[in-house]
Amino acid sequence: MDARTKELIEELAQEHTLSAGGYEHLVRHQDEQSAALLAEHATAVRKRVYGTDVYVRGLIEFSSICKNDCLYCGLRASNHSCQRYRLSREQILSCTDLGYDLGFRTFVLQGGEDGWFDDDRLCDIVQAVRAQHPDCAITLSVGERQRESYARLREAGADRYLLRHETADPDHYARLHPTSMSFDNRMRCLYDLRDLGYAVGVGMMVGSPYQTPAHLARDLEFIDEFKPEMCGIGPFIPHHATPFASMPAGTLEQTCYLLSIIRLIHPPVLLPATTALGTIDPFGREKGMLAGANVVMPNLSPTDVRSKYLLYDGKICMGDEAAECHRCLELRMERVGYHVVVDRGDPKAAIA
Repeated sequence: MDARTKELIEELAQEHTLSAGGYEHLVRHQDEQSAALLAEHATAVRKRVYGTDVYVRGLIEFSSICKNDCLYCGLRASNHSCQRYRLSREQILSCTDLGYDLGFRTFVLQGGEDGWFDDDRLCDIVQAVRAQHPDCAITLSVGERQRESYARLREAGADRYLLRHETADPDHYARLHPTSMSFDNRMRCLYDLRDLGYAVGVGMMVGSPYQTPAHLARDLEFIDEFKPEMCGIGPFIPHHATPFASMPAGTLEQTCYLLSIIRLIHPPVLLPATTALGTIDPFGREKGMLAGANVVMPNLSPTDVRSKYLLYDGKICMGDEAAECHRCLELRMERVGYHVVVDRGDPKAAIA
């Protein structure tokens, strides 16, 4: 680790911000020493804000149907080998009931951009979950919609919304998405969600095709400016039925390095150790925790559909029952000194 890198890490730990050049320097000068120092600071900040608590989000992947054709995604519309399904309203509510009994107090309803789930149907589902579990947080992850749609879903009872920005560089965005999608519309969605009072989650793939250190620096600048309540990052893992099938995967080391930086940029952020981390390394989620993460997202979807919701190859925990998966995560977190809690895990307003 050179002197400039150490100086920037100490500045970030104290000030929680850097210049664009500072972020790019950190990305370009990653090594074992800089990663260890960043993780040390990130862990201290994370414990100051959240202690050793780990929050669970019960993930319900309710539709594998998507109108979009993102070049990296296994659910892309052009993938005719993808097994498509939709969960019924009753199936979704059954998943939330099961999760509640297991101690989950946040549910994430995630699906492709499936037009069958229009505002009326989705609002009805959100209202039903809210009625059955009024003490729980409801998070949606259903892609780009109009502001009026986001407003209706908010009124129906949704608290949070996850919409990865994917990249903060417009040219890079265009290389990852079809021409029918635009960087400007993705940003419009994120700022509409913020304006409507959602707790908003952003995020990007680490090591995505054509990504450069300058792109990652712009991602960190965007996170610095937007101050999301949640930020989901994970390594890019190729899917065999996409145009990026032969592209190299992102790495655990760079993902953990960026987790530490993001924790220091915005100490109250809710930061998942993603399933993709656990897919790329058997202890990936534990290593994510030790880098500054504080959220895990076990799968509550029915076991017979989990293998059909494949964003990337090799996804873990596809056959585990919800209770088995939850207990496994509890034990994994305890082994590295953290504790899964029964709590909504609302974003903190400031450093405790």
